[in-house]
Amino acid sequence: MDATIIVCTYNRAESLRDTLGALHTQKTSPSREWEVVIVDNNSKDHTRKIVEEMQSEWPLLRYEFEPAQGLSHARNHGIAAARGDVLLFTDDDVLPEPDWMEVTLSGLEKFNADACGGYIAPIWETPPPAWLTERFYGFLAVRTDRIDDYVITPTSQPPFGANMAFRASLFDQVGGFDTLRGRKGKVLASGEDGEMFERILKANMKAVFLGRSRVHHKVETFRLTKGYFRRWRLQTSRNLAITKGMPGTRRIFNIPFYLFPQFFRAVLRVIGGHVTQPRDEAFNREMVVCHFLGTFQGLWQNRQGRGK
Repeated sequence: MDATIIVCTYNRAESLRDTLGALHTQKTSPSREWEVVIVDNNSKDHTRKIVEEMQSEWPLLRYEFEPAQGLSHARNHGIAAARGDVLLFTDDDVLPEPDWMEVTLSGLEKFNADACGGYIAPIWETPPPAWLTERFYGFLAVRTDRIDDYVITPTSQPPFGANMAFRASLFDQVGGFDTLRGRKGKVLASGEDGEMFERILKANMKAVFLGRSRVHHKVETFRLTKGYFRRWRLQTSRNLAITKGMPGTRRIFNIPFYLFPQFFRAVLRVIGGHVTQPRDEAFNREMVVCHFLGTFQGLWQNRQGRGK
């Protein structure tokens, strides 16, 4: 089989219906053989019913259930269940364009690449506030900065999970997604996508960005608040501190001494920013403070032996 599209889902049955509708209308080469695998990660809503309703008219669609909570667990389940030579990942709040799979597969073939990512446009439920400029799009898994094709390097921004693909054989060499990272239920931790691409590049494999591989990501109103962004930054930084730690031998509460002056300077920059800077820069400085707070919390949890 040429390809498997993997969609991991958690309590978004109606949004998943829209995603399935977009996948059902994919325009591909007649010779392509492909399937769609839905991995239900402990949903409490009618997710399974939505999938079963569509299965009656779409034999390419398969349902899998993953009881271990966490997006990385669900993705690894999808990898194990997939039969395709290439695995394409998208999310349950995403609408791929009709030629998404064909463009992605053709791009991997053209560049002889092992992995790729692509363009992610926003679908705003309500217009974003003035402070939410493009510098914050990454927190919403929106990727509109470039529309060209290019080879991904260690200094490039890695692709986002809403639009990425891998040759299935790659996982035999680099392993699956890190289950200590990534979103778990309502915890907004991330970092598993970037860590996967780090391993791919360290293994001397080739990854590319495909500007014409495009999806559209729904951005709900509740995510357009500063509170959501603060929580995302704090929880993600906490998760990174737990999984990666921080260098430094001189510590207090497992926190390296050198982080404290950096933190206090960041606090002072927030105070000054609200007086002198545009709204997006002022809030960006707040996010830096949230990063420090999340890092401190994660390092403290490691000290207590509760981090893993």
